[in-house]
Parts: sequence; structure tokens; C-alpha cells
Amino acid sequence: MPLIIALSGILILFFLIAVFKFNAFIAFTIVCLYVGIVSGMPLEDIINAIQSGMGNTLGFLVLILGFGSMLGKLVADSGAAQRITEKLIDKFGIKNIQWAVVLTGFIVGIPMFYSVGFVILIPLVFTVAASTGLPLIYVGLPMLASLSVTHGFLPPHPAPTAIAVMFNANIGKTLLYGIVVAIPAIIVAGPLFSRRIKNIKASPLQEFYNPIVLKDNEMPKTGISIFTALLPVILIGLSTVTELLLPKTSGIIPLVKFIGNPVIAMLISVLVAIYTLGIARGKNMESLMKSLSASISSITMVMLIIAGAGALKQILVESGVSDYIAALLIDSSISPLILAWLIATVLRVSIGSATVAGLTAAGIILPLTTNAGVSPELMVLAIGSGSLMMSHVNDGGFWLFKEYFNLSIKETLSTWTIMETTVGIMGLIGVLILNSII
Repeated sequence: MPLIIALSGILILFFLIAVFKFNAFIAFTIVCLYVGIVSGMPLEDIINAIQSGMGNTLGFLVLILGFGSMLGKLVADSGAAQRITEKLIDKFGIKNIQWAVVLTGFIVGIPMFYSVGFVILIPLVFTVAASTGLPLIYVGLPMLASLSVTHGFLPPHPAPTAIAVMFNANIGKTLLYGIVVAIPAIIVAGPLFSRRIKNIKASPLQEFYNPIVLKDNEMPKTGISIFTALLPVILIGLSTVTELLLPKTSGIIPLVKFIGNPVIAMLISVLVAIYTLGIARGKNMESLMKSLSASISSITMVMLIIAGAGALKQILVESGVSDYIAALLIDSSISPLILAWLIATVLRVSIGSATVAGLTAAGIILPLTTNAGVSPELMVLAIGSGSLMMSHVNDGGFWLFKEYFNLSIKETLSTWTIMETTVGIMGLIGVLILNSII
């Protein structure tokens, strides 16, 4: 019965979001009530579980998402993203243009949400393709592979950060392992794959091709742009490496942990960006603060969706559904990493949203990992890999790519969908290899 309740709840979630076009937050709340009531939970306990699930999930993430949105806004508005793109393309040259856009997508993708990075970088990709005469897919797909991988694998992005919190995974280790897994995934799904589909002719629709290109003197220098965009990664990464190298009794460890805490790292990064990309560029504090305030509105719904997923996880736990599923799977010969990837993949295909698929899969698989002896950081990456699989017509990213590149449904399936699936498969392979080493 508990398994039927869980499956029917996920099915209802799918129909509400994909068929009836409900807002994902509302859909999550309805499914929470359904699962709680059908499981026999007292009504008051259902409400308490929803509240605690949302609160526990967002308590840490609100700070990360808020600061992340602010940093992304500063990187975009200052022209730092454009500067990074132009400089890398200039250094790599036309022959190695794909590696330039891959690196651009990776650097810019870390502090920005996927859709924001897409909209900012696509006009520059259009310009590069037009000026070099190279096929648009050949230039654009490698960059999108980078953006997609950072979105699905790496903190401080919403889904991997939220899943890391659920599994009590170390954010720094998740980031370092994620980068190791991300590199081969990006290479195979981006430059290598796109070289095989040069025959697909993409051309941007004119209404989408209206890039706001800043002049050279209006943008920050390259070094400052890259340093500021990557500062959260630098701080979290250095903290993790330092902790591994220094003895645990070292007096500097508490300070290192403090600076490497994702919240503090993001706060420091935003403060640095306010100066390097704002005040140092002649902008006044009042206009900068207005811009940062506006950036928060773009993540409000993301936070609510994550809160809804956290509530569903709590309902599954407190109703006993998760324990029942864990008991069914505990004697399975299948690795928990593969199970997590499979569940996330099924949810991704059904629901469309990578964020929703990843968070829902985490809530289902969480009890199984308690005594499984599996690295929580690798569980985060396994779920992230599955959540990127087989993007199709129920995924907003699918349509974003289709419309901007002016492709048919068939062409989008043979390019975007295969690229996303390649990322997901390569991610799982990387996780399994890491699991055999660490």
C-alpha cells in the first residue's frame, strides 16, 4: 500500500504539472496533502510536516539562492559575462572556438541560473557563429552542455545544493567531485557530440537576435571578471582542500571552515562583486542595491518549488512511505547510486523539470542511504545526473533551445535531447568510477 501511495502521488504530481499546467509549488502542496491523508496521518501532523519540510529545506538555501542570484545579476549587468566570452574566444581562436565557449559556459554558469546564463550568452554565440561562418549548433551546443552540467551537478545551484542538504553531504566535496565528473561529461556531450551534427542548419529567429553588446570601456577587465565569477568556487574549494591537508587540531581549521561555508563564501563573493563590478566601475550604491533587490524576484518561484519538494520529502518520511520503500530496496543487488539515478531519470522524463525531478528523487531514496555506506556527495551527483536525462517536450529548457535556434521538434530531439542524455549517462559513469576510487 505505501508503494502504491508513493507512485500515485508522483503520478498526480506529473498530471498536475505536465497535463493540467499547475504551478509546481501548488502541485507539490496538493500531493503532500494527498499522500498524508491517504497514509492515515492526522491532519494536524500533515500540516506540521509540510511546515517543517519547507522550513528545514529553505532555512539554509534561502541564503545561498539569494546571494547566488545577486552575484549572477552583478556578473551579467556589469558586462563581466560578455568580457569573459570575448576574451576566451579571442585567445582560443576560431579553430578551438568550441573549447572557448565550453569554458565560458562553465565559468559563467557557476554563479548564474541556467535560464539566465542561456539568455545572456546565446546572443554572443549567435554573433560568434555569424562572424566565423561556423554552424550555429557547432558553436552553441558545447556552451549549453557546460551550462546544463553546472546547473545539475554543482553547488551553489539550487537542486544540487538542496539535495546536498537533504543527504547531509559536504558542499565542498560535492563541488570538487562534481567538477571531476563534469569535465568528461561536458567534453563528450559538447564538443565531441556537436561535431557529428554539423548538418543540422539552425538559424536564430530575428526577434531573439537582439544582443545588448557593451563597448570595451564599459566592461571590467578579464582577470577581475573571471576572479569575481569564480570566487565562490575558489573559497569553497580552498577550504575543502585545506581541511584535507591540515591536521584537524590546527588552530586555523575553524576559520577555514567558516570562510568555506557556502553561505559565507557567497556573501564574501557578493561583497567583492559589489566593489569590483560596481563601485570600482563608477556605479553608485543606491543603483546597485536596487539592481540586487530586483534580482531576488527571479528566484522567488524557484525557492517555493524547492520548499514544496522539501515538504513532500518530509511527508514521505513521517508517513512511513519512505521507510517502506527503503525496506523493499534494501536487499536489492542494484547499487544505491544507480537506483537514485534511475528514479531521478524516470521523474525527469515524467515531470520535465530537472530541479523537481532531483529533489523528489532525493526524498524517495534518502532512507535507503542511511546504512548503505555510500558517499552522500556521490548520491547528490548520481541524482543530478539522472535529473538531466532525456529532456523532451515537457521541459522548458527544450523549448528555450528549440525557439532560440529555430529548430523543428525532430531536430531538437536529435540535438538537445541527445546532448542532455549524454550528460546524464556520462555523469553516472563518472560517479561509479569515483565510487570505486574514494
